[in-house]
Amino acid sequence: MSLSSYIKEFRPNFQLAYPVILGMIGHNLIALIDNIMVGHLGSAELAAVSLGNSFVFIAMSVGIGFSTAITPIVAQADGAKDHSQVRAAFHHGLVLCVVMGLLLFSIVYCAKPAMALMGQPDEVIALASPFIDLVGFSLIPAVIFQAYKQFSDGMSKTKYAMYAVLFSNIIHIPINYVLIYGVFGLPKMGMMGAAVGTVISRIALLVFMHIAVSRDKKLTEYTKGFSLSEIKSSMLKKISSIGFPSAMQMFFEVALFTSAVWLSGFLGKTNQAANQIALSLASFTFMFGMGLSVAAMVRVGNQKGRQDFVMLRTVARSIFLMAIAIEAFFALLFVALHNVLPYLFVNAEHVGQVQDIAEVVKIAAELLIVAAVFQLSDGLQVVVLGALRGLQDVKVPTVITFIAYWVIGFPLSFYLGLKTPLGATGIWIGLCASLTAAALFLYLRFNFLTNRYIREEATL
Repeated sequence: MSLSSYIKEFRPNFQLAYPVILGMIGHNLIALIDNIMVGHLGSAELAAVSLGNSFVFIAMSVGIGFSTAITPIVAQADGAKDHSQVRAAFHHGLVLCVVMGLLLFSIVYCAKPAMALMGQPDEVIALASPFIDLVGFSLIPAVIFQAYKQFSDGMSKTKYAMYAVLFSNIIHIPINYVLIYGVFGLPKMGMMGAAVGTVISRIALLVFMHIAVSRDKKLTEYTKGFSLSEIKSSMLKKISSIGFPSAMQMFFEVALFTSAVWLSGFLGKTNQAANQIALSLASFTFMFGMGLSVAAMVRVGNQKGRQDFVMLRTVARSIFLMAIAIEAFFALLFVALHNVLPYLFVNAEHVGQVQDIAEVVKIAAELLIVAAVFQLSDGLQVVVLGALRGLQDVKVPTVITFIAYWVIGFPLSFYLGLKTPLGATGIWIGLCASLTAAALFLYLRFNFLTNRYIREEATL
């Protein structure tokens, strides 16, 4: 295929992906805003929010990963004009996401003692524990929201989730400011104000999404008349057979990045705070790759429903090229501004913590250089994974992600971070190696499958 055949797909890719990207950025802003506002309270508070959010972030990744099973099933059914399958996928997915949200909250709530077992600083644990209770509760509405989001994404209605997330951020920012710093006569709640703000904003997120989807003329035929009597074990098994491996894929990656938070905790609170700064910025740019990954799921799922595998591969590769171009831009940005961006997260005028702040900024600047290098691998692996989910191929990619992140990445991060003078930078070099391995082997898997489908199509 010529380069022009891929480039002409950029426009439909962008039209589908940009609402998802903006929605992902807005969703990520909830934690980012928490980090920025709480960071001005002190390095211990920032480290505590980092640690608390790491628990919730792992659970959220499992919920999001599981819910992604809804999108390719809906997209393929929509491409094949199978309306009953679309309806069944949404209703069964909604039930499963409600159960998943409750389960994840329970697990996070009971997992707090693990902080002490991981050797985290006592000061940080004391601050993080009540924070986890509240933010963990927000998992319930957040995961239920994912059922609506994945359904509407699969129907190529990607703007609703974007509007819902933007609305929740409009609520979140002022609530955070009022509760954290105590204005309008309200008590100053500090970092717990950020937790309350997160709960309120995620409930608003779900309510907005439900109203938006229920009022859409194209979607209302699939959302109305919900009844538990229609729930069948066959569809629950189908969604779960895709959802659980997809959840494990997300878990393996997010748990690796979360382990970077925990490993940096062994190096001290300044390393942990610096790690959170770099992770917040890298997570922000990763949202662009995640948005394109959803576009890959939807468009590949549509083409699979139409049994057009040549076009399927063309569409997927065009998305891969877009991801590489966008992440290359962010890599250059990180290199150019690595000494500037960390100051967004600290209060440089905090007289009592001048030495700590200087060390946090120095370490964070070094981490951003490594983050710049793995932007390309990170963007590529997530969009290829999206394309594979669109093909409903999840078992082999799950094995690939486990090997890349936990056989290759974690041992490197552990050794370079804790056993060499590289410290936090060594931890991130391990992350870079794991993402590169994942990108390479996932692409080989995609290429193998699409070549096989095209050969089979040619023999018919």
